[in-house]
Amino acid sequence: MPVKSVIEAVREAMQEEMRRDDRVFVMGEDVGQRGGVFLATQGFLEEFGSTRIMDTPLAEASIMGIAVGAAFRGLRPIPEVEFADFVWPTVNQLIGEAARVYYGTNGALPVPMVVRIPYGGGIRGGLFHSQNVEAYFCHTPGLKVIAPSNPYDAKGLLKSAIRDNNPVVFLEHKKTYRLVRGEVPDNEYVLPIGKADVKRLGSNVTVVSYGLMVHYCLEAAEALESEGISVEVIDLRTLKPLDTDTILESVKKTAKLLIVHEANLTCGVGAEVAALVADEAFEYLDGPITRLCGEDIPAMPFAITLEEAYMPNTVKVSEALRKLAAY
Repeated sequence: MPVKSVIEAVREAMQEEMRRDDRVFVMGEDVGQRGGVFLATQGFLEEFGSTRIMDTPLAEASIMGIAVGAAFRGLRPIPEVEFADFVWPTVNQLIGEAARVYYGTNGALPVPMVVRIPYGGGIRGGLFHSQNVEAYFCHTPGLKVIAPSNPYDAKGLLKSAIRDNNPVVFLEHKKTYRLVRGEVPDNEYVLPIGKADVKRLGSNVTVVSYGLMVHYCLEAAEALESEGISVEVIDLRTLKPLDTDTILESVKKTAKLLIVHEANLTCGVGAEVAALVADEAFEYLDGPITRLCGEDIPAMPFAITLEEAYMPNTVKVSEALRKLAAY
């Protein structure tokens, strides 16, 4: 299979779905002539024209409001929020409206839209280009939240999200865009929303993660194998709905759980995973449920030394796994 980057996989997923279904269109700041700030829509304007690849003003509330209205009318919009840090003006349209309409109309009015959001640190984006926003959307019934870690998953899940009749928040970690490469088949495929993937089998400790952090977990697991510590790595892929069965099955096997995410510790996705395991697999545990997450500070620091201090990495994951395995 050809090897592609995450951004190439995202681009291909949108292209294929726009060719397949003329109701699909993309809108956002700089997505047209420029091809997007990360070039996710490079070449789209030439292929699909300005009615299906729409440059918008710098007005996120309007972008999301138009997308919600278009979804009400049977179209399948893909609004892009240029950086996660700019998503806050969209909250009323996305959380207050899109997430609730299907329920409020007793299923009569679906809202088929995918909100693409580049997120995360590690690229020296500083306070206003590095936020992790997943917890805010995972708290909201009516939204699905996806955060792939690699090109294969990104393409398959984005295609599924575009075909879904519910509003989907699709989070793409900026550092993975060109850093992470992998095999992506040319033939048609989709991946199920709500299904985690066991990236590495193990028997001593389970580590649960998503996005960029999955790669640090895999590196740590490989390093610890020589020390006799067998680590099972679960990539959640979908943050809402959670694949509870895969998480619980793994923890019941290994009896120990480490949860790793870049977002702030308090009230993050990891807290929900921890509560799940405490509720439904407590009797299987041989050690404390442990979280390795970003610090509870207002924003990602700009200084490279402080950013590195904030971000979980392979060394930090390895240390946490050693400590947990020693119980």
